Amino acid sequence: MLSPEKNQTLTQVGSGTPMGEYLRRYWHPIAGVTEFDDKAVRPIRLFGEDLVLFKDLSGKYGLIQRRCPHRGADLAFGYVEKEGLRCAYHGWEFASGGQCVHQPYEEIVDPEARLRKKTAVKAYEVREKAGMLWAYMGPAPAPELPDWDLFNYSNGFAQAVFAELPCNWFQCQENSIDPIHFEWTHNNWTARQQDDNAEYVPTHLKTLYEEFEYGFVYKRLRASESEQNPMWTVGRVTLWPNAFYLGHHFEWRVPIDDENTLSVLWVFSRVPKEQEPYVQDRIPSWYGPLHDENGNWITSHVANQDFAAWVGQGPIADRSKETLGASDRGIVMMRKRFFDELDAVAGGAQPKGLITDKAANKNVRLPSACREEMLNGLPRAEQDKHPLLGPYLRDFIGQAGQPEEVRSSYEKAIGQKTQRAKFFVVHGAETDD
Repeated sequence: MLSPEKNQTLTQVGSGTPMGEYLRRYWHPIAGVTEFDDKAVRPIRLFGEDLVLFKDLSGKYGLIQRRCPHRGADLAFGYVEKEGLRCAYHGWEFASGGQCVHQPYEEIVDPEARLRKKTAVKAYEVREKAGMLWAYMGPAPAPELPDWDLFNYSNGFAQAVFAELPCNWFQCQENSIDPIHFEWTHNNWTARQQDDNAEYVPTHLKTLYEEFEYGFVYKRLRASESEQNPMWTVGRVTLWPNAFYLGHHFEWRVPIDDENTLSVLWVFSRVPKEQEPYVQDRIPSWYGPLHDENGNWITSHVANQDFAAWVGQGPIADRSKETLGASDRGIVMMRKRFFDELDAVAGGAQPKGLITDKAANKNVRLPSACREEMLNGLPRAEQDKHPLLGPYLRDFIGQAGQPEEVRSSYEKAIGQKTQRAKFFVVHGAETDD
């Protein structure tokens, strides 16, 4: 049980707060590259700041404050130029680095451009990787944008999926070190939504949590499994500070503000051996809905079930009223590590898991229960039976709302039609989460 003061420390992400300043020292995925296929400018809110993300005519991305410093006009209505974004109100232009590069009328009356030279907006660095745009909002110099090895696998179809959730980022991230929820939120809940009399899947017998350089690994063993099961021998990664890695996909929980979170799901689906070689031209990105046509929460897909659980805890979970048990050991460990980290960084230490050596930032490996299958591939029949990869071969179980054009491209890549079931399939004792 946490005091209100400690809970506040974990959840507040605005500028100047300990957690907000801490998280800003990491790179965060904030948008999909394909979002800019048909637009050049979009507003975005991150860490309690209203910003605008744009792609100028030279192809460079920028992330700057949303209000023009001239008269406070909304730069989301701005239009791009060769080297930046121009305010639609009076034409002031700002480069991606924040410097004002043109003040049309002011420079007529002041050829030396004294006002322009001292005018700048808040700006943050943006980089492109794995079909996503990433932002760094912390102090210089920026660390390396991690080159996780999954980003470089071949013969696969990747997609980036986003959703905006009305709850705090930390209750989303706590899910990443909570193996017990898998049994109930996904397996059993899915089964009971289809049949009120469905039998429960085998229960968990034991869990194990281990810290390593880039976060924590959790391992779990269920009644139907032996200790040779990869969920016990390898486990899954609570990726520091706000992500989850499952061997073939990542999940990030990016703070929008204290009561809203950007969920980012990046999935790499290996095509069957029969479809090799396969080269993906570009990685699609899309936003999934939270509610169905009747306004009810969607609970048919893995991520959507998590969303419902997180949002159900309230905008900011009240941890002063918790009743923690043995299943929460990982959560207690993670909270303690965050408090230790905040103290250490306040004392001048480097945050956990940052990569600052450019030479070391290449195909960085994380523990994976399906690395060999992802690297070398499987024949279609074997992949279909695989407990981790099979469900995605039959349908995109990750998140509801996959656009038809993305589904069609994926079906072409894997060489078969996918299901369009109302619920994802509970595959024996193992589905993906």
